[in-house]
Amino acid sequence: MAVDLTQDLGQHAHECCNEIMTGSTALVRVFENRVLRRVFGPKRDEVTGEWRKLHNEELSDLYSLPNIVRVVKSRSVRWAGHVARMGEGRVVHRVLVGKLEGKRPLGRPGRKWEDNIKMDF
Repeated sequence: MAVDLTQDLGQHAHECCNEIMTGSTALVRVFENRVLRRVFGPKRDEVTGEWRKLHNEELSDLYSLPNIVRVVKSRSVRWAGHVARMGEGRVVHRVLVGKLEGKRPLGRPGRKWEDNIKMDF
């Protein structure tokens, strides 16, 4: 029972991290810029005097912290390093290294969390 729960949790974490790391990085970046535009508000143009939205470069100048995609990637690589150094008896290590049993669905195989970590290096 505990092993099944561990596998389910590991698969869920794997799917969530894959969703963030694969094709939706552009969506995460768009969401981050949308939130930053809301926080910093519009800017008055010096020439025309009209209000306008901030451009992406202006947002990055105002907000000096690294973007969210880079932060997620660096933290996942750091977490993989911690798990790799854990003993083989630890549940987290077994979830990361272990292989799931059963058949995969038809179609192109989804990208694995492990593949994303390799791409981030």
